[in-house]
Amino acid sequence: MSAQDYRKGLHDLGQGCHAWLQPDGSWGWSNAGLVTGSGTSLLVDTLFDLPLTREMLDGIRPVTDHHPLRTLVNTHSDPDHVNGNELVASRDVEILASAAAAELMTQEALDAVARVKHLEGTLGEFARHIFGPFELDGITATGPDRTFSGEESVDVGGREVRLIQVGPAHTPGDVIVLVPDARLLYAGDILFVGGTPIAWAGPIDRWVAALDRILDLDVATIVPGHGPVSGKTEVSVMREYLVTVQAQARRRFEEGLDVDAAIASIDLGRFADLPEHGRLAQNVLNVYQQLDPTVPRPDRLTVLTKIAALEGFSPELLTPEQEPTR
Repeated sequence: MSAQDYRKGLHDLGQGCHAWLQPDGSWGWSNAGLVTGSGTSLLVDTLFDLPLTREMLDGIRPVTDHHPLRTLVNTHSDPDHVNGNELVASRDVEILASAAAAELMTQEALDAVARVKHLEGTLGEFARHIFGPFELDGITATGPDRTFSGEESVDVGGREVRLIQVGPAHTPGDVIVLVPDARLLYAGDILFVGGTPIAWAGPIDRWVAALDRILDLDVATIVPGHGPVSGKTEVSVMREYLVTVQAQARRRFEEGLDVDAAIASIDLGRFADLPEHGRLAQNVLNVYQQLDPTVPRPDRLTVLTKIAALEGFSPELLTPEQEPTR
């Protein structure tokens, strides 16, 4: 499959593996996967809201009518990969996730994301800009039935699917899903293709190590969490972005610049025109926090405000009413 075939919907990747893609891969437009075995199938991730997840479940019916869905694996806890879980749980499907991801898949976290669209000011404006197409109200948080740490092997109708925990990286509980006999990997948000990654958890060293592990695996096809179906070339490109940001942020830290000054002065070079370039704010902050644990750890709403400013929305301090429930 070529990158030119980046269209919404179900893609047959061969050997009983499929991807459900959502261009353009920006905020909220995530991918999912489907692996079939003898008389059964496994779904990798749900989508950001219930209408999109219903559309996907209907769209994969030509496959699941013959290979009933019995297992769902969530690659991590971000809402664009778990918000549709309730629609799958109602179908007698077992949901799996890492223990670290499960801790974050709460109603409180889900509702906090939904509320941001209703805020006033810059942050609300930015949230409506990036989350406008999604229906985030009225979703019931649905966590896993079973958790694991490290690695887990799942039998899908006689074929092995390996779940490999590589987080904390993008989030605390990242998992990649390997189908060894197809030489295929569902990378979740360990891989962004055509957009800027964001290190909510880090450290970036660990994320780079996760990418190195993918590069060492015997895989030919990789489905990213966002972006077109890819291969190891795209993994190497994202690795270069992370290493570049880490090196430049470290240099500025050693020169005594504060976080904001570092963000303002970094030259991303070939990566400067990547979509969602404002995520640099969180990535630099993550590096500083690893180098100095006393650096403040602002909540996601504060970080989103910084990202909004970098992407052309007027900077604005959050009011106490805009702070998330902790």
